[in-house]
Amino acid sequence: PGLWDAHIHFAYIEELAPRMFDLFLLYGITSVRDTGGKIEFVTAWRDLARRSPTDAPRVMVAGPLIDGMPNVYDGSDPGHPPLSLGSGSVQAVAQLVERLDSFDVDFLKAYEMLTPEQFLKIMELAKAKGLKVTGHVPLSMDVIAASNAGLNSMEHMRNLELSCASTADQLLKERREILSKGKNLPGHELRSSIHTAQREVAVANYDDNKANAILEVLKKNDTWQIPTLALNTGQTRIPYGRPEWLESFEYLPDEIGNEWRQAAQLSPADVPQFRKDYTTWMLNMATKVHKAGIPMMAGTDTPIGFLTPGLSLHEELLVMVEAGMTPQEALKTATINPARYFKLENELGSIKEGYWADLVMLDANPLEDIRNTLKIVAVVKQGKVF
Repeated sequence: PGLWDAHIHFAYIEELAPRMFDLFLLYGITSVRDTGGKIEFVTAWRDLARRSPTDAPRVMVAGPLIDGMPNVYDGSDPGHPPLSLGSGSVQAVAQLVERLDSFDVDFLKAYEMLTPEQFLKIMELAKAKGLKVTGHVPLSMDVIAASNAGLNSMEHMRNLELSCASTADQLLKERREILSKGKNLPGHELRSSIHTAQREVAVANYDDNKANAILEVLKKNDTWQIPTLALNTGQTRIPYGRPEWLESFEYLPDEIGNEWRQAAQLSPADVPQFRKDYTTWMLNMATKVHKAGIPMMAGTDTPIGFLTPGLSLHEELLVMVEAGMTPQEALKTATINPARYFKLENELGSIKEGYWADLVMLDANPLEDIRNTLKIVAVVKQGKVF
């Protein structure tokens, strides 16, 4: 079946967006899930895809990240483009949900600076409207509380490590104090200060029993995981330094391609030790999530992290296999699982009579070697052969 990338951002580099449709189809990606961007921008790409269903990937959108104040992606610098809208109250969050619903979004995305009260209001309204909510666990909450509130899926396993520490309760108390005192800081600085203060401490104090208890809750509540391992391991694996990755930069706008080639000169030897330790933690946790039977989807956060749209999904599948999945299990995270997430499993994600003809034709068997997903002969989008 055609492949999904379940975590992308058309708006992260707006100049790249016009190339992304073609890049996705080039690499066999026939459906995407955009997890944050200005509502008018992302719905324009969704509408274009709907008007040209045989020439573009299927697009599901959330609109802007729903964040608290100060919000993280506020447009204050190139690394934090305006992907989010900050809300200073529960009422403001409710108004934002209503506005997004009026644009017929496919799901909602909650973000890290929300208060528990704001987060609960999003869950309440989403349930009433039949919308799924994905997101990052707010820094003011722990993973169990967010899952119990109704969070349908977690992106990047973000902030999971903070709840898996033996000192998790103390870390939560400290986070709430930092958030209270830092309201006048830019959102990305405040968030970064918390991650800097707590992430390494949390990983050093990892408690397997606590982690297992959390995973049991995620399993019971059907809180899906989108680990974005291609992104989370990118600074240590540096896939964008490989020849096939450098070749993909030829398809990017010149200015972006040149910038990314400079990044490709990085060496794993330049990576700080904790980044390597955190990569190991991420891979081990992805293995535990899979063994716990928690549903997963493949997503990459492209084009963040110098991840070429389309090609990045193949890297995600490769890392999933390295984390313990069989090739078949990894393929499910990019085919039938996203279809199930959106309740489209009777139309997509399998090869059956009457289903949409989204197909990737390969020269070699990916069940024998997951890297064979890149041996693409043709791509079919709703019956049109490329």
